[in-house]
Amino acid sequence: MATVGAMPTRLHSVVFDAADPAALARFWSSATGWPVTYEEPDEVVVEPPEDESGVPTEPGLPLIFGRVDDPKVVKNRVHIDLDARSQEDQAALVERLLQAGATPADVGQRDVPWVVLADPEGNELCVLDPRDDYERSGAIAAIVLDTPDPAALAPFWAAATGWSAEPEPDGDVRLVRPDGLGPHLELLRNDDAKVAKNRVHLDVAPGAGDDQAAEVDRLRALGATDADVGQGTQTWVVLADPHGNELCVLSPRD
Repeated sequence: MATVGAMPTRLHSVVFDAADPAALARFWSSATGWPVTYEEPDEVVVEPPEDESGVPTEPGLPLIFGRVDDPKVVKNRVHIDLDARSQEDQAALVERLLQAGATPADVGQRDVPWVVLADPEGNELCVLDPRDDYERSGAIAAIVLDTPDPAALAPFWAAATGWSAEPEPDGDVRLVRPDGLGPHLELLRNDDAKVAKNRVHLDVAPGAGDDQAAEVDRLRALGATDADVGQGTQTWVVLADPHGNELCVLSPRD
């Protein structure tokens, strides 16, 4: 699968629906070791830390927690995998998350080397066993998207992010930033039907000076469709990818 050279939009953030954005953000701040950088009653942001000159000290994407009253009803189609650099690190991270309000979760994983938990609002996450593949990822090893056909969906997300798509022997596909830094976007085979709006979704953004409307049209031409999640009139555009997963195209930004 070819690398996509152009990057008209880029992956900007991971957005969580939350009944209590402040509480959920603090859990994920503990999970990642990242600070809360913005807080209002209906939106809280957790981002990688920065040095004195404002340069991030590790790679990663902002996590945004927005107030949504709808309850969680099914297993999420998008989840976060957390990195661990050793078995001791994995065990310590699991214990820290349990102390912060996580609970063990059963998604049919059976006997695996990673640990599946749910955050305080029930969002599934994995604490991975140590893997060299994620050495340059930062606290978040991967953003995982379930799909019935990873190979078919990969070209859309490669075009939406500008990342390289790398097929796996088992049929899954991972997408990686051109510089290799930050979390992977992993498309994993899962045949469960989508039955509700995703509680975790991805935002993409054009660069400063680019044309948001043109980028929306480009993604539609790649198979995206318009989606109504009750957003009303906003500065962003809500679409669904070719397999129905919601995403937002933000206004242009640096």
